[in-house]
Amino acid sequence: MRPKPHPPYSYRGDTAVPEFDETRIHVVMDAECALCSRAARRIARLDRADKVRIAPAQSGLGQALLQHYGMSPDDPETWLLVEEGRAYGSLEAMLRLFPMLSSIYAPLRGLSLLPFALQDWIYARIARNRYRIFGRADLCALPDAAVQSRLVR
Repeated sequence: MRPKPHPPYSYRGDTAVPEFDETRIHVVMDAECALCSRAARRIARLDRADKVRIAPAQSGLGQALLQHYGMSPDDPETWLLVEEGRAYGSLEAMLRLFPMLSSIYAPLRGLSLLPFALQDWIYARIARNRYRIFGRADLCALPDAAVQSRLVR
């Protein structure tokens, strides 16, 4: 699911969105999904510049940002990236984030040439089946200190 279009930094005017460090990239993801937990560990490992913060979709900040952008924390297709006041969702968010963290993922940028409808279809197939394929895990209970230091609740 893609966020509804808003002007940059529009969340500043939304009293439901708590203040957060806008100098960092924020990723909102499901804290109960094993695939998302793996992604969080990968982000923590690759983010050597400490630019990324992770807000579980079940957290206050995560829910407020998702609602601001017209997305549901209960929707399995929800994955939100907020960077420099702009919001990205679906596969587009991942294609922005991972190549930025490591050149190993640079070839993934080619997927951004696909039409948004096809990107969303690919992302939706994975998102809707993530519990069945990858199982469940509690992102917030991960003992990994690198991940814990990036969590924003």
